[in-house]
Amino acid sequence: MAILITGSAGFIGFSIAKNLLKKKENVIGVDNLNNYYSKKLKLKRISFLKKSKNFKFFKLDCSSSKFKNFFFKKKITMVIHLAAEVGVRNSFYNPNIYYQNNLRSFFNVLEICKKKKSNLIFASSSSVYGSNDKTYFSESDDTSSPLSFYAATKKCNEIMAYSYTKNYKFSSIGIRFFNVYGPWGRPDMSIYKFTNLILSKKKLPLYGSGKQLRDFTYIDDVVNLIDIIINKLNSERKGYFDIFNSGKGNSISILNLLKILSSKLKINPKIQKKEKQMGDVFYTNSSSKKIKNKLNFEPNTSLKKGIDLFLDWYFEIGSKIK
Repeated sequence: MAILITGSAGFIGFSIAKNLLKKKENVIGVDNLNNYYSKKLKLKRISFLKKSKNFKFFKLDCSSSKFKNFFFKKKITMVIHLAAEVGVRNSFYNPNIYYQNNLRSFFNVLEICKKKKSNLIFASSSSVYGSNDKTYFSESDDTSSPLSFYAATKKCNEIMAYSYTKNYKFSSIGIRFFNVYGPWGRPDMSIYKFTNLILSKKKLPLYGSGKQLRDFTYIDDVVNLIDIIINKLNSERKGYFDIFNSGKGNSISILNLLKILSSKLKINPKIQKKEKQMGDVFYTNSSSKKIKNKLNFEPNTSLKKGIDLFLDWYFEIGSKIK
């Protein structure tokens, strides 16, 4: 029996797989290895995972019937579904890709869980909160008005999972991720992207005022949360469903983030001011109350420590992967 991780060549999927393999779990990884960002980085992650004899990888597209039919025949204890088309802005221009990769793919995953009675952990997003003016974004907040098609697909995933969970007697938990960063991260995300631009002394685009506030979550906190959620799902009755935030609840402005990075790198960035981007919300900040009360867990890695750990990895490995 094995745990299936979709998006295993992605940042979070890779990190979770690495942790499970350390615990001698059998892991099946699936990824379509698209070109949204550096394919070389994705292949490097998969190469790392393949060092374990307990890891098997299949290059498959989750939106295809081939993917669904293939796993109908496999013995799976749990599905961790992280494969998705990411990015708010691109969803305004290429919504069809988000339909294929975020809705059709998720339907196939639910069909697998239905047939195999496999429990499910899936990626939602903080973007479902839309333009929220609360101090902390809580899982009980209204999320019926997403501002982008990307956010709409993630909200649809939550609703689809709830329906399947209740009707077909498996259990599932969705996680609303808040700006995850760290070693092996995505180069299109702010901390990795800013580091590349500052060190190469290229102009760094600053969209809007730079006062936008973001809640950042270090990858090890996410992995530890997933560990706890796996144990919870294994102990819950069939038909259990829930949603949890993964954020730290300590937002910072983009300008202050740049100050921290430039101080650590000892280089002043070249700023290029640009218009605010479509779909860009001003504020994100996660409430950790529910994960603390129901899971006895709180993210504990400070942003400054997390950036230090990221930079250690970047100078050793990341800077060599383009």
